[in-house]
Amino acid sequence: MKLYCLSGHPTLPCNVLKFKSTTIMLDCGLDMTSTLNFLPMPLVQSPRLSKLPGWVLKDGSTFLDKELKECSGHVFVDSVPEFCLPETELLDLSTVDVILISNYHCMMALPYITEYTGFTGTVYATEPTVQIGRLLMEELVNSIERVPKAQSASMWKNKEVQRLLPAPLKDAVEVSMWRKCYTMPEVNAALSKIQLVGYSQKIELFGAVQVTPLSSGYALGSSNWIIQSHYEKVSYVSGSSLLTTHPQTLCNDNNILSGTESKLCSTNQHFFIGVKSCLSDLFLHRIMPMDQASLKNSDVLILTGLTQIPTANPDGMVGEFCSNLAMTVRNGGNVLVPCYPSGVIYDLLECLYQYIDSAGLSNVPFYFISPVANSSLEFSQIFAEWLCHNKQTKVYLPEPPFPHAELIQTNKLKHYPSIHGDFSNDFKQPCVVFTGHPSLRFGDVVHFMELWGKSSLNTVIFTEPDFSYLDALAPYQPLAMKCVYCPIDTRLNFIQVSKLLKEVQPLHVVCPEQYTQPPPTQSHRTDLMIDCQPPPMSYRRAEVLTLPYKRRYEKIEIMPELPPKPPQPPASKKRKRVSDDVPECKPLKPLLSGSIPVDQFVQTLEKHGFSDVKVEDTAKGHIVLLQEAETLIQIEEDSTHIICDNDEPLRVKLRDLVLKFLQKF
Repeated sequence: MKLYCLSGHPTLPCNVLKFKSTTIMLDCGLDMTSTLNFLPMPLVQSPRLSKLPGWVLKDGSTFLDKELKECSGHVFVDSVPEFCLPETELLDLSTVDVILISNYHCMMALPYITEYTGFTGTVYATEPTVQIGRLLMEELVNSIERVPKAQSASMWKNKEVQRLLPAPLKDAVEVSMWRKCYTMPEVNAALSKIQLVGYSQKIELFGAVQVTPLSSGYALGSSNWIIQSHYEKVSYVSGSSLLTTHPQTLCNDNNILSGTESKLCSTNQHFFIGVKSCLSDLFLHRIMPMDQASLKNSDVLILTGLTQIPTANPDGMVGEFCSNLAMTVRNGGNVLVPCYPSGVIYDLLECLYQYIDSAGLSNVPFYFISPVANSSLEFSQIFAEWLCHNKQTKVYLPEPPFPHAELIQTNKLKHYPSIHGDFSNDFKQPCVVFTGHPSLRFGDVVHFMELWGKSSLNTVIFTEPDFSYLDALAPYQPLAMKCVYCPIDTRLNFIQVSKLLKEVQPLHVVCPEQYTQPPPTQSHRTDLMIDCQPPPMSYRRAEVLTLPYKRRYEKIEIMPELPPKPPQPPASKKRKRVSDDVPECKPLKPLLSGSIPVDQFVQTLEKHGFSDVKVEDTAKGHIVLLQEAETLIQIEEDSTHIICDNDEPLRVKLRDLVLKFLQKF
């Protein structure tokens, strides 16, 4: 049983599990933090951005001044934003049999996988995950394609050139794998490969493995997965939430509100009493709660997608959001909320719905701007069977399960596909605008940052935790508008994970490397890491783990007679059931035995013309880096992996050098 780790982002995972002759991809998240290295894409010509000076090297060289621009001490790429894809060289992705999707945020790389790797398998996901994921992809494609860039930057990606660049470009990883956004035809082609599933539905894979989605309690349609055979069980927990009964008081908590927020609380008791009550109800599940019981008796539990802000309480963040919003509007300013078109935005609208009047905001317009705004608002009302019991009851009264329907009916919330057209005619200030993208690099949010950034009366409130707000704001500096960081993340924190693991008691836990050590900025916080026995196995990008569980039993069926050999079907990559064909007897491959002495191996490499060889020790062996060849050799006790970039002759040459130290028998 092996786990191939294709992503280095713990909340946007992409792993491949090889289990019982099946190859299963677990999520395909897309790391969009790479877009923070690019200049924003304004919807209308921005004199400020167009006049930014080109970046010049210390020696005066100007060959990069067309690709790189300097703004307030930071250097940005002047090109269409690119995304960091999951690792594609660690194994042949055309051999992947199925892809299991846990939630709509973890499927954004799907078109890259299904349309560029020769993938011929099936993707499994719930209906809300697919429909909301489609909206997120459509908004992404629309936001980038409607602002075409005349030039494309690639010279800065050269390894020798990148070393000369300032941080963070100098430290950016895997830039050769960064890619431009996919197209809508590719999105539609990828989604056509998805088979819809429901919670607790058992899906059989080739007669060898059975997979089952379970409610994870995080988002509409979000799932954890059980992967099991007759005698083994693997649980995949990704993006889960247990936040159901932990409301926090606001008015009397100085840790949550301080300074101007506390002052506003004392001068407007009615509003904050309302918000306190709102928060008590806001995170009582609107969706089906997490199914924990089915995770028990797991041999291996793969754990990803924990909260990105473990020290922040979601209730407190919503309280700060409401207080800063009310304060800004009362002072005559506008509020900008960069957000995705689904998810946290509905929590915020639900809270604001109940307390707009008591906060004195009844005459303030709320705008939701997105090319998929209308579809998103409609979808949130029709997936009744995926909601909690209370929300389902409203549907049958009939009442809309979410209150934004009433906000729309009373004209307190208006939605538009873009800033053009009807919005231009209806636009009134002061107002509150919800729009994307949270990275502040593309979408209608760029227009509002340019429009409102020069006034200190206005406020931008960050609620999405996926991007560093300081990095997001960097190309807009100097900025006069106020910036408030209120990240809301309801996924499992480390205290909840500890309780969950004690309850389900898996034999082994596997998790990203980031979860096994305190955050770099808080090295003393040993409580912000996974603590369990035995200690968890950790992984990082481009690493292959041999999971500790070994099969002890196997169920087989013995037939009294051997059937005649059937005719051979045409060659195809499509997987078949285990019992469909009679296996052919093929000559056995020789087995390899022995160990590789690293010092002698390095000397052998140097004799064969490889210079600049470096060796790094790991917990499981050694990593040999051939820097000039941009190749990595991972040597462990029971395996050796050669990772190089599309250079088969080089890989074969290195393989032969490795084989010289091993014996065949």
